[in-house]
Amino acid sequence: MGRLARGRLVIIGGAEDKEGDCIILRQVVDMAGGKEARLVVITTASQNPEKTGLEYARLFRRLGAGSTDIVTITNRAEANDPDRAERVSRATGLFFTGGDQLRITSTLGGTRVDDCLHRAYENGAVVAGTSAGASAMSNTMIVEGINEDAPKKCTTKMSPGLGLLEEVVIDQHFAQRGRIGRLLSALAQNPYILAVGIDEDTAMIVTPDDRFQVIGSQTVTVLDGRKIGYSNAWELQPNEPLALTGVTLHVLPAGYGFDLLGRKPD
Repeated sequence: MGRLARGRLVIIGGAEDKEGDCIILRQVVDMAGGKEARLVVITTASQNPEKTGLEYARLFRRLGAGSTDIVTITNRAEANDPDRAERVSRATGLFFTGGDQLRITSTLGGTRVDDCLHRAYENGAVVAGTSAGASAMSNTMIVEGINEDAPKKCTTKMSPGLGLLEEVVIDQHFAQRGRIGRLLSALAQNPYILAVGIDEDTAMIVTPDDRFQVIGSQTVTVLDGRKIGYSNAWELQPNEPLALTGVTLHVLPAGYGFDLLGRKPD
């Protein structure tokens, strides 16, 4: 932990409500400043960036955002474009759409847009992401893994993320796609981290005091490997099942909070 940023993160498990009360997306708008918000939608993860960007821009305007801007970045040349970087730096809120999280990090990493994103966050901007945009938030992210399978050494593949959230790894569409096995696999490889699974239409709001609050209709699951008593991860062949003992598990619905430094619900 130990972040110096003044911004907040809204990390969404995907499939958030876009037609009803829109609790999560409305929260993004409010946190970004409501009528004074300058929201930037970053569509890098999406296979259809134009359609996806327009959908979210219209939604945010309907929910009361003062202004919305779609920043399409499909390659590293565009990620180093001074105009795009300036638009990101002026934002009070930045929103990463779903798609493929590796597109985000491999396209943005080390570029002008990446620098401006971190600077905006450090200066108080809200950074939100759904699905792939959620996975990319942390220092280390899950790139892919096998759903609905027992945890094995090869269940989960990981890669560096955007680095906005330290010592945490995020998985999304968690309960709906049966992803506890791949989250346990990630934890076995990195037992010092917190492994967090976020259900659909659910989000964790991370504040500068290293706490998060749950909003939405489902739950956030937190796996803590600090007290693991035994793990055979190092000695396994790729397809052999893991043995783990002493993993701490918390399941948190809306209204519950969690202290990331103290590693306990609050």
